[in-house]
Amino acid sequence: MVIFVAVSALLVAFRFSQVSGKGGAVYPKNWPKPVSDLSEKAISEEGFELGRTLFYDPNLSRDSTISCATCHLQYTGFAHVDHNVSHGIDGRKGTRNAPALINLAWKKLFHWDGGVNHIEAQGVNPLTHPAEMDNTLAEVIRRLMLNDNYRKQFNRVYGSDQITTARIMNALSQFTRSLISANSKYDQVMRKEKGVSFTEQEQSGLQLFRQYCAACHQEPLFTSNQFKSNGLPINPQYNDLGRFAMTGQGKDSLQFMIPTLRNVEFTFPYMHDGRFRKLKDVIRHYSENIPENNSYLSKEINGPMRLSDKQQKDLLAFLFTLTDKEFLYNPRFSFPKK
Repeated sequence: MVIFVAVSALLVAFRFSQVSGKGGAVYPKNWPKPVSDLSEKAISEEGFELGRTLFYDPNLSRDSTISCATCHLQYTGFAHVDHNVSHGIDGRKGTRNAPALINLAWKKLFHWDGGVNHIEAQGVNPLTHPAEMDNTLAEVIRRLMLNDNYRKQFNRVYGSDQITTARIMNALSQFTRSLISANSKYDQVMRKEKGVSFTEQEQSGLQLFRQYCAACHQEPLFTSNQFKSNGLPINPQYNDLGRFAMTGQGKDSLQFMIPTLRNVEFTFPYMHDGRFRKLKDVIRHYSENIPENNSYLSKEINGPMRLSDKQQKDLLAFLFTLTDKEFLYNPRFSFPKK
């Protein structure tokens, strides 16, 4: 099974490389141009492996109990499914659901509120936040400098064994930028691959998706990377106002980053606070529970979709075609072997 997945992943990478040219990470030519550099110059094999090692290392947390991967599990689309909101050291709870780390190279802003504006700064918050890894950057550097293997890896990547915050963040981003999901059934159908087609139900779901959902979840990334208010009432447990906390502008109240729907079958729980455990409940929210006369509701949502039970099932069937099992089980993205 492992051999099959590895060979399949290589074939996918080869197919993509034929249409996107050489690079450290490859993607289909019909996709938008990525925001982050995916070239071989920006992502070296040594840099990728260093970033992967850091991503899976619990020693980066204050008490050495959790790693980045604790809240971003590969087989769930690098999301967190155990709890509604992320959990840090000592069982501390955050206030938001850990988002999936998929196709980050196409994002300009990060986190649910867009509080980080560069992929190489993304890792600072989880490393230092008291409800997450609760460490200091100085302590992370000190620990890594005590590790001979890390010093050797940093030397191979950067030409010296000096370990700095900038180098740590760059290495982590070389790994996370490479987390590209582009080989779901949907992708195969769009590429007109032989023997792959939508069922009648999936095709109906695609039509419904393009009618009701695509304004925000734009193909092929299945997000516009914008911030929108989708009619969810504020959660009194957290009183989270979303993007407003970053901008202080009333128009941004209750607006959150639109997540990608790629691998959405496995990236539960859903919404910024993880309030929905099942995808059918998300569809039901948009179909039945959008409030009328909500001044915060984004204009792309014109009210409830009012889908029939059959239409809701058809839409769900289409969303399942966005599952990319080669991405979810690609050994290249898994815990590094010693």
